[in-house]
Amino acid sequence: MKKWVISLISLMLVLTSLSVVMADNGNGKAKGKQKKFELGVEVLLNDQKDLIEGKNVGLITNPTGVDNELNSVVDTLHNDPDVNLTALYGPEHGVRGSAQAGEYVEFYIDEKTGLPVYSLYGETRKPTPDMLEGVDILLFDIQDVGTRFYTYIYTMAYAMEAAAENDIEFVVLDRPNPQSGTKVQGPVLEEEYKSFVGNYEIPLRHGMTVGELAKLFNEEFEIGADLTVVEMNGWKRNMYYDDTGLEFVLPSPNMPTLDTAIVYPGAALIEGTNVSEGRGTTKPFELIGAPFINADELATHLNDQNIPGVNFRAASFTPTFSKHAGDLSHGIQIHVEHRQSFNPVKTGLHIVKAIHDLYPEDFQFRAENSAGISFFDNLIGNGWVREAIENGESVGDIQDAWQDELDEFRQVREDYLLY
Repeated sequence: MKKWVISLISLMLVLTSLSVVMADNGNGKAKGKQKKFELGVEVLLNDQKDLIEGKNVGLITNPTGVDNELNSVVDTLHNDPDVNLTALYGPEHGVRGSAQAGEYVEFYIDEKTGLPVYSLYGETRKPTPDMLEGVDILLFDIQDVGTRFYTYIYTMAYAMEAAAENDIEFVVLDRPNPQSGTKVQGPVLEEEYKSFVGNYEIPLRHGMTVGELAKLFNEEFEIGADLTVVEMNGWKRNMYYDDTGLEFVLPSPNMPTLDTAIVYPGAALIEGTNVSEGRGTTKPFELIGAPFINADELATHLNDQNIPGVNFRAASFTPTFSKHAGDLSHGIQIHVEHRQSFNPVKTGLHIVKAIHDLYPEDFQFRAENSAGISFFDNLIGNGWVREAIENGESVGDIQDAWQDELDEFRQVREDYLLY
């Protein structure tokens, strides 16, 4: 009988505790309740719409410009009676994402909204005064992937320059860094290697959001734009993209998944060689290979390096376009097993060096231009890494050589972090 009474009392105490917790939840007072995640565009429309009300708005965006419910920012702003959206501007791949890498998109009228669409890739990367005629404020809302040579951040910077020159306000609607905001890796770009795949002295993996980069570009490189960054709510620096609850929308045709973005800072260095980086397959930048490679040999060699956080599987594939299109290629698939310890830049260098060392008769860096610069140099941000690989230096020694500049950037970066 005593056991029955004790059990009944215990059950009543549990039910009472549950009632208290439920009541707290109903009042929004539950301990540890997380703040709702909101993108910059949602914060703008919910809390800061006064920034754009009564103004002619130009919007720089692409298919990644969506809210939590995957509604296009183009359509949302166009249909909002409080917003006067007057023009659209598209980066590489276009506003609706219909162009392949490197393909020029000409001026056209957006069928859905009837708005003019100006290309900021190809012949005109910086908005001209004619493109900005009648615009009072430019909004930038594009998902970046957290890597120096991804071109959208330079579209943003050029547009900031144009805004400054034409007395137009510039607003960045912030979005997450998919690779998190804690890792800062790789060499800092050297000024003489500037290009559209690296226009500012930042490292390959910068660990910043587009809003933070806009602030850094504006101050450190003296753009001088009238800049406002609409911050996200609920984003923390240690979050990868899949920690946010957002659906992953392809930032570009060859960036299909978050896994692609995570390997990209290093795997894309293969673009500077005659080896396929997996374009024309369903796993771009995760598949690396060429007809002259022995897949088992390369995978074994790379796994023997004990590179943290990653495993390499021997793989064969036939690209449908780009390098080695239609030819059976052999190499590796990159499998990231532990994100926190994985260093994509270090991994990418190991891959390039391994193929260079194992297949010296067939491997080639892309040809130098008239200034003696290879596309590999543009990607890595200097000319000495290529020389170091050709001279047989180790990946560890190469990393040590860029560490001082990387540490200096980390200190500068601290002044512009928002989260």
